[in-house]
Amino acid sequence: MLEACHERVQRTLALLGRLREHVRQQGADESARQAARDVLRYFDIAAPLHHEDEELHVFPLLLAQAKPEVQTLVQRLQQDHVEMVADWAAARAPLIDLAEGQIQAFTDGHSVLLDRFAERYADHIRHEEHQAYPAALCLLDFAALDRVGREMAVRRGAHQDG
Repeated sequence: MLEACHERVQRTLALLGRLREHVRQQGADESARQAARDVLRYFDIAAPLHHEDEELHVFPLLLAQAKPEVQTLVQRLQQDHVEMVADWAAARAPLIDLAEGQIQAFTDGHSVLLDRFAERYADHIRHEEHQAYPAALCLLDFAALDRVGREMAVRRGAHQDG
């Protein structure tokens, strides 16, 4: 489920990239405003649930039982979550303005904010998928994985947008 969430994050980051290119070439038309609303919805609602899943189910396990280098990575990933919240708070402002028709283009300053958000997220996902998740899988049996998956689904009201 966590990797499926990452796929949705990556699709939404790709949508953000296409939105930015569309705005550069064609301006802030209705399709651009809708894409901005879609990006906002995902990162306002689903992404925080995904981070909470990791904070509740993956990171404590790794901090308690993984090798020291993985524990250090987890501490970095936890700090990433804090920084990603701040990055998103800054990046969402121009997206809201675009979605509401208050701006017709992104400024260079907006681009810096959007780049920082997208780059940190992509780097974060790489470290989780290549290091943290494999380490967690080594520590969990099938029954534990199933239980964690059910808990995540219940927290989402059995709707897995993550």
